[in-house]
Amino acid sequence: MNLAKRITGLGALLIGPVLFLAGVAGASEAAHGAIDPAKVTDLILRTLNFLVFAGILIKLVAKPAKNFFAKRSQDIAQSLEELEAQKAAAAQALAEAQAKLAQVAAERDRIIQQYISEGELEKAKILEKAEMVAARIKEMAALSIEQETKKAAQDLKKEIADLSTQLAEDLLKKKVTYADQLQLVEEYLKKVVEAH
Repeated sequence: MNLAKRITGLGALLIGPVLFLAGVAGASEAAHGAIDPAKVTDLILRTLNFLVFAGILIKLVAKPAKNFFAKRSQDIAQSLEELEAQKAAAAQALAEAQAKLAQVAAERDRIIQQYISEGELEKAKILEKAEMVAARIKEMAALSIEQETKKAAQDLKKEIADLSTQLAEDLLKKKVTYADQLQLVEEYLKKVVEAH
């Protein structure tokens, strides 16, 4: 009904200008001569024909066009809603990815700190072992030096004792006579007998 009212209103709006144009055409004809009623009738019939054709065209096209544009508007609104939903999902995925990236970065930093701490502990252990090995080497060197010193001192004492004995023998051979030797043997024998 709304469409019929529009067509009627449009027809009423167009009849006024058509009659005006007919009057203008008539005035123009009147200026040149007599008004031909056939031409005015032809103009009115053509105008009415146009109005009827326009009304039928509007009647036939209005509902499909209205449906088309309503569906198109609905499709566009639905597409916009879907795009908004996709945009929100993408924003959420981006936020989740950034959160995971932050977690990975924090985990990476924690692992690096752990390896640094373990490296420091291992370094301390290696230094401690190295110090223990160095102390052991020093201890062994001191012991070796002490043993070598004792051995050298014993060798030196033995050599001194041998030289002293040799010198004493040489001196005795030069100064001790046969009588002194006999007296020494007798004293030695007395000491042995007394000891037993």
